[in-house]
Amino acid sequence: MNIFAQIIAKELQLPQEGVENTLKLLDDGCTIPFISRYRKERTGGLDEIQIAKISDLGERLKEMQKRKETIVKTITEQGRMTDELQQRIDATWNPTELEDIYLPFKPKRRTRAQVAREQGLEPLAEILLMQREQNPQKVAERFVRGEVKDVEGALQGAKDIIAEMVSEDEISRQQVRQQFRRDAVIRSKVVAKKKETDEAAKYYDYFDFEEPLRRCSSHRLLAMRRGETEGILRVSITTNDEQCIERLERHYLRGYGSCRQIVSEAVKDGYKRLLCPSIETEFATSSKEQADDEAIKVFTENLRQLLLAAPLGQKRVMGIDPGFRTGCKVVCLDAQGNLLHHEAIFPHPPVNHRMQATMHLQQMISDYNIEAIAIGNGTASRETKHFVEDVLQNSRGLLAEKGSKKSFGEGLSAASSSQRNDDSGVRLYVVSEDGASIYSASKLARDEFPDKDVTVRGAVSIGRRLMDPLAELVKIDPKSIGVGQYQHDVDQAKLKHSLDQTVELCVNSVGIDLNTASQQLLTYVSGVGATLAKNIVDYRREHGAFTGREQLKKVPRLGPAAFEQCAGFLRIRNAKNPLDDSAVHPESYAVVERMANDCGCTVAELISNKEKRESIDVNRYVGDGIGLPTLNDIMNELEKPGRDPRKQIEEFDFDPNVKEIDDLVEGMVLHGFVTNITNFGAFVDIGVHHDGLVHISQLANRYVKDPNDVVHIHQHVMVKVIGVDRRRNRISLSMKEV
Repeated sequence: MNIFAQIIAKELQLPQEGVENTLKLLDDGCTIPFISRYRKERTGGLDEIQIAKISDLGERLKEMQKRKETIVKTITEQGRMTDELQQRIDATWNPTELEDIYLPFKPKRRTRAQVAREQGLEPLAEILLMQREQNPQKVAERFVRGEVKDVEGALQGAKDIIAEMVSEDEISRQQVRQQFRRDAVIRSKVVAKKKETDEAAKYYDYFDFEEPLRRCSSHRLLAMRRGETEGILRVSITTNDEQCIERLERHYLRGYGSCRQIVSEAVKDGYKRLLCPSIETEFATSSKEQADDEAIKVFTENLRQLLLAAPLGQKRVMGIDPGFRTGCKVVCLDAQGNLLHHEAIFPHPPVNHRMQATMHLQQMISDYNIEAIAIGNGTASRETKHFVEDVLQNSRGLLAEKGSKKSFGEGLSAASSSQRNDDSGVRLYVVSEDGASIYSASKLARDEFPDKDVTVRGAVSIGRRLMDPLAELVKIDPKSIGVGQYQHDVDQAKLKHSLDQTVELCVNSVGIDLNTASQQLLTYVSGVGATLAKNIVDYRREHGAFTGREQLKKVPRLGPAAFEQCAGFLRIRNAKNPLDDSAVHPESYAVVERMANDCGCTVAELISNKEKRESIDVNRYVGDGIGLPTLNDIMNELEKPGRDPRKQIEEFDFDPNVKEIDDLVEGMVLHGFVTNITNFGAFVDIGVHHDGLVHISQLANRYVKDPNDVVHIHQHVMVKVIGVDRRRNRISLSMKEV
């Protein structure tokens, strides 16, 4: 373990003691959110990103340790293990170097070289490699026996052995790798018979493409690999073969004469037939892994931003899934997101029952005291928004005429991102529908609404996304949420691990209400998991709402270890102990109570009295495993118990004169919001049903390495239209000088 800590500390440039303690905590079953929030003294204040990297590197080193054990066992069983070889295996933690060491001993299918060895030609190969004989044919005559019929056969077998030796030699492999690193080129060509097909059109840019591999961005590489998988492109990675062969010959050739020529032929054969294809495969794999890592990084950052989008909070919400022919599906939810009512209205063509739809909508707003309306951003979204705006405007006028105290206001949000400041009125929002259809057809949705169809479930999801994006989006496979790039082409196991880790970190950074959280949301709480989440929900259903965190210990199978991991992230509103509605961990309740006693007040009074809190000298309470980092966190939490780290919803609206792509004119400056971020730029919704692309070169009047340095998901931006390709529905935008 100590060697792991040394390696990780060096690679991540972190203090070794903090890394070592973090690895111990992880091995003890502690989760990343718990360690980063409640064990700062042990880690030296490492954050969740650093701890996640330590965890991933630790797992990788464990896998490599297992690989070493397998290699040692295999070589030992062959009777070929030496002290020097054992020391080299023990010393290396470079996976490429380890595999190079193992390659000559690795069991393989019956190769040409193996056949030659079985024919007794290895001594001949060694003689030829020394290049001292003036007449190799005469030497080869001594090996013509059995299956070796003639001198030519003996020499060919010896060359096959030399070729394999060259391909498996560590120095040879390193020389060729260096050449690939320096000047490898990735090329793609269209498969001739696919060139004119519709499915090939999207790969037009790669029909005849080449680029230095080291400069090839992840999205281009993944696009080419997808085209290759679909049988539309042929992709290769090549280098300067002549330079590679020259370097190998300098290493293997010595002297003059016929032996030199034979060895030269063997070296060329070994390079072209064995070594070059092997290194090309290696670079194809490593470049794909690097592209995967970059794409996953983009995806996880987008997901993090989306999950931490501003919530409206506990308001009575109407969710509308808009549509034309099939109508708009309307649901009314209470402040906890429970379904109260649902129906369909038909305000648009071809049915066009606008008056009836208006009356029904007004009645639902009144009957269920609706405070906010969420409209999905899919088909008929703009038309439905304008219809609802008219209903709200008319309702405000009618109520004013009747002297009603209830008024209607309006606001518009981009995927849960804005509101008007009229707190007395009904606010109007447009919410992303991405993934809603996936959720509505899922087992989770069927279990929650067994007697409702998918359209009702989808409208409920839209409404709940406005109230709390995090709580609703955790129910959907992250790959279906609509952020990221090439998520279906990257390593799926690695993607799932990264996305699950991101969701877990987001859920625990916000904290959740123990009495209202869904089973799916509880699953992501530190130390809980699927089984305990179900047990918590079952216990809550049977015994009623939790009144204190200690009650969690009564949940079946939720033992002391799980309680320690999860308790600090679960909130209980209006609990008898006010600390149960905070991020203060139960293990620290005693120190808070001691602070309150020293101030001559209760814990509740300490929370509400700023002067008393400011009078506390936290240094007096250091000790017994609690240090200043934890004490400072406690004081910050007492200032605003259970604070939500997410931002507030902001005001937003599209240009009412721009509704379709045909309305766009180059030079227009429009208001939009960021829907997706890739490593080549950001996609922005400007209200025309097709997102525009702000290329990374158009994000700012300076060099931008990472788009996340400039924009974030659902950020409101002003953009200029700089290009419109109506045939391919592509819109080019710029944020420069806007």
